[in-house]
Parts: sequence; structure tokens; C-alpha cells
Amino acid sequence: MRTLTAQMSSDGSAWRLYVVLYGETEWPTFRWERTRPVPTVAERRRALAALGYELAPGAVWSWTEDSRDPDDDASPVLLIAAAAVRDRDGGAA
Repeated sequence: MRTLTAQMSSDGSAWRLYVVLYGETEWPTFRWERTRPVPTVAERRRALAALGYELAPGAVWSWTEDSRDPDDDASPVLLIAAAAVRDRDGGAA
């Protein structure tokens, strides 16, 4: 069964969750119109369901940080969460 990657990110503005579909020009996206708090796991699950996806069995969210300018440690931090997902029907998306 093929899995895809869902990512959730914020650069201090609204949080957005999207499913990465390589080769596609548009990715399924969900946006929370808030900066805080970070969307809970339950909120992420509901957002994925609204997009037609679910976490893959055993998948957990992992977090990393990035910045717009990696050479400047004073630049704003971009938080990124990622998890493996699959189509809600259990097949490939």
C-alpha cells in the first residue's frame, strides 16, 4: 500500500496542512485561521479526513524547524510537522 506525506507548517501566521502529491500542481490543503495554539492531533485527524486521507498505520507526527535564511540564525523559524498518510479507503491516493 502506497503512503504519501502530509505536512503542516506555520511561519508565525495561520497553520496549514497539505498532502504532498509529487507531479501535481495543486495539493489538497486545509488551513486553520489562527496562529495559536498549534492544531491538536485530533484537529489534524479531522482535517486529513476532510481532505480524504488518514494517518497510515503506526504513523506519528514528527517535527522539524527551518528558516527562510539558513545563514541567519536571527531569521524567523518555520515549524514543519510531517506524517505518513494514506487514502481514507486504505488504498493509494
